[in-house]
Amino acid sequence: MQFSKSTDYALHALLYLARTERRQNVGIKELSAVLGVSESYLSKIMSKLRQDGVVRAAPGVNGGYELSKAPEEISFLEVIQVIEGRQHLFECSNSSSQQHRSEVGTDRPAKRDGCVIEEVMIGAEQHLYQYLREHTLQSALDKVAQRV
Repeated sequence: MQFSKSTDYALHALLYLARTERRQNVGIKELSAVLGVSESYLSKIMSKLRQDGVVRAAPGVNGGYELSKAPEEISFLEVIQVIEGRQHLFECSNSSSQQHRSEVGTDRPAKRDGCVIEEVMIGAEQHLYQYLREHTLQSALDKVAQRV
């Protein structure tokens, strides 16, 4: 399992916005220069984040992006799900068990009909999602501050 580069860029862009929160509306040109990625590629990523309400966009010459919520309210899981989608990481080949899956990223247990492999994989997925849900942009900012 590997998250895409888009997720990497999204998290770094959001962390940059969180660090510069006192300055509003960071432009795509500045963000792309900081991240070393093309403006058009980053614009697509930021558009997804805007559509899901993670960032706000201000139009115009002085426009740009800013966080739409406080850094402690934006979890890694939320960002990953915006960029990667909300699909499960594992699908059991026992097709009858697929119809009983829990909603991705929730703690609600799925009804299982005997696929022990799926039980293990869903358990691992839930632990991963819980860990990513607990880590926010603020917790990442706090770690950066500890290293300085």
